Amino acid sequence: MATESTTQDYLKAIWNAAEWSDAPVTVSVLASRLALAPSSVSELVRKLADSGLVTHVKYGSISLTDEGRVIALATVRKHRLVETFLVEYLGYGWDEVHDEAEVLEHAVSDEFVERLALKLGSPTHDPHGDPIPAADGTLPVERHLPLDQVAEGVRVRVARVWDDDPELLRHLAEVSLQIGAELTVRARRAVVGVIELDVNGATVTLGLPAASQILTAPA
Repeated sequence: MATESTTQDYLKAIWNAAEWSDAPVTVSVLASRLALAPSSVSELVRKLADSGLVTHVKYGSISLTDEGRVIALATVRKHRLVETFLVEYLGYGWDEVHDEAEVLEHAVSDEFVERLALKLGSPTHDPHGDPIPAADGTLPVERHLPLDQVAEGVRVRVARVWDDDPELLRHLAEVSLQIGAELTVRARRAVVGVIELDVNGATVTLGLPAASQILTAPA
């Protein structure tokens, strides 16, 4: 059977994939997220299914069981609290914390995480706007719209940003598109694959793939 940390990584990746997309989570999707060979992922998924942590339709979708979801959400909670601590107390940038948290989430105990949450003031979201699961696994109900789908002329605020791409995070910080920033969509130019934004009076142009990684809420 896989190690505890590997099991947690797989379950968290399955949950994260479903969190950001309604598309089925397949072996190929999971392999892409974990940067592993599909054959290796397929074998591990089979072991997780045998352990009752996931259900897997052959050549089809992978879903967490109730037990698997509990482990996934506990791991996500650790990850996002560690990210928050690194930014708020150690001065890390939001583009630097993901990989650090990937390691530290497996090194800290449940007791440490709950003390950390208390020290941080029981935050509900991490530095990227991702919701932090409560200790009981509950999450806030949120309705966000990807920036690439926002209509022209509509004003929105940045609510959440995909955190796996440090280069994107650094660029967004440079153009003042961090969590809470307000902006207006000036134009969506699908023919050239870009969206033009008004951010504090300045024009910012993003590629539509990048814009799809930014979730917005009404300003």
